[in-house]
Amino acid sequence: MTNEAIHAELVSLYDGTTPVRSRWSYRADQPFTVTAAFQTERDRWVEWAFSRDLLVEGLTGPAGVGDVRLHPEFENGLAMLVVEIESPEGYAELELDHEGVANFLAATEKIVPLGEEGTHFDVDALIDELTRV
Repeated sequence: MTNEAIHAELVSLYDGTTPVRSRWSYRADQPFTVTAAFQTERDRWVEWAFSRDLLVEGLTGPAGVGDVRLHPEFENGLAMLVVEIESPEGYAELELDHEGVANFLAATEKIVPLGEEGTHFDVDALIDELTRV
């Protein structure tokens, strides 16, 4: 089992104008999951975990039906990835540089190639975690 991980910091735009820092991470020991944390206040971050497959799909077309929805948007020569996140506490639509997110995804594929997530997933560790009381 490998401990490899990748982290990236990207600036997103909220409502198309307000910059929002975001931290993206991916770990080989959680090969199906991407985590994105968005800074809401000086020392407060809101974290969202979603499937890497959702990110793959969202870079090329609309993806997601739940709390996280993604779609590419091309406007005035700019390529963006629009991230919509929703919870009982509220809704946000963020725009990220499409190329920056694509580069992050490519870096995750160097750690765990797409389609090989199952070979990096430790089912026994998950069962131990779930049954530990």
